[in-house]
Parts: sequence; C-alpha cells; structure tokens
Amino acid sequence: MSFVATGLDFAYRETPVLAAVDLTIAAGEMVALVGPNGAGKSTLLKLLAGFLRPSAGSVRFDGRELRNWDERELARRLAVVPQQVVFHFPFTVAQFVLMARHPHRAWSPFETETDIDTTTRALALTGIADLAERSVLELSGGERQRACLAAALAQEPDTLLLDEPTASLDLRHQVDLLAALRKQNVTDGLTVIIVTHDLNLAARYCPRLILLHEGRIVADDTPQNILQANRIAEVYDTPVEVGRRADGHTPYLLPLDREQR
Repeated sequence: MSFVATGLDFAYRETPVLAAVDLTIAAGEMVALVGPNGAGKSTLLKLLAGFLRPSAGSVRFDGRELRNWDERELARRLAVVPQQVVFHFPFTVAQFVLMARHPHRAWSPFETETDIDTTTRALALTGIADLAERSVLELSGGERQRACLAAALAQEPDTLLLDEPTASLDLRHQVDLLAALRKQNVTDGLTVIIVTHDLNLAARYCPRLILLHEGRIVADDTPQNILQANRIAEVYDTPVEVGRRADGHTPYLLPLDREQR
C-alpha cells in the first residue's frame, strides 16, 4: 500500500477542515482528489505529504507512520509539486531540477552522470528542455509549474503528489502534462495523486476520483460513477449535463447556467 489514512481530522485554529477521513491508495494508482473550493482537497494532500500533522488520526506510507520516516529516505520515495512556488535565487532551470537529485547523492556534493542524465530526461518529459539555461526568475507561471514537475520527476520517486498542477497551464500543456503523468503511471508504476478542479481532465486521465465536500469524502469511485449529474449538481451547487467522449465510456461535464436548474 502507498497510503493508508485512518480517522483524519484537521482544523486551522478553530476552523474544522477535515473530519473522520479514511483513505487507502495502493501503489501504482493514479487518483484525483476533486471537490468544490474549501472541500479540504489541498489540506488532505498536505497531510499525505507530511507537510501538516493531523489533529486526530494517522497517515501510513508503505506501512510506516509518516512521521517515522527519515526525511532523506522519504524524499527518495515521495515527491511533491505544490500549488505555488516562489523562487528567490537566479538558478537556471537545469540547476534547479538538478538540485532535486540531492536525496540520491549519498554524501557527495557533486553530481554524477546519472544525476545529469536523469535531469535531462525530466526536462524533456515536461517539455522545458529549451528552458534549461533560463533563470527561474524569468519563468512564466506555467513554466514555473513545469519546472517544479521536472524537479519532482528528477527525484525518481515511486509516489508523486501534485496540487493543482494544471492551474497555470494553457490547454495544450494541461493535456501534455497529464498524458505524460499517465504514461509514467502505466509504464513505470508511478503512483500519482492529483488535486484538481478540472473534473473533465481528471475523468480523462485518472481511473479513480475521490470527491470531497465539506471536509469529508462523499464518493470514491470511477469517473463513470462519480460524474453523475445529480451528484455533481448537489456537491457543486450548480446544474450540469453529463456527456460521453467518442470512446462512449469516458464522461465529461457541461456546466449549465444556474437559471437552467
């Protein structure tokens, strides 16, 4: 098992965010955490990443309490792409991605040929090889997001957590990024957990959706079973129509005007 979360509660000061969340995500899955604003998606991801500690309950990663992992050991297994990253120093993109190899370097401060090759592959996979010598301070929002993804992939984790990875990307790069992640998931067994507001992209690339609402998991199933018009209308408080893609299987949502309730 990659993750087993049991009885998770979390509150920011006096404001409850998650309540009694039980969740199991097996190795090799590609899962999207979806739900309206304030549902607790990003908070749940941060708990799985170890960035936050639950006020109650526990998170186990590969059978061990998350808090009992050595940081360096965990960094070789688990990589995180946060929603926003602020750069303070003018590293090149290649230097930034290469730094992600640190957990694999033992105690040597010098990069190896493997480190350089892995960095080169990560830059190519995320479509930013042409930005390798550009300063990270000069990147657009979408380019920063892809640089962070490249760094995460350069860690060579077996589990990848991403918080709104497509939020700053145009349509082409949204599709390219999720297609690349799905390929890594299928061919290399990479476990991928994504927080996203884009239900259509989630349904297209993630075989499993976990729907959160008001701090609780209200549904955990395939896209076909999650993307039901009545359920989505209730959770998101907006009417939708559900269609099927050309394969006749994958659903997609078409939001309607609220007057069309």
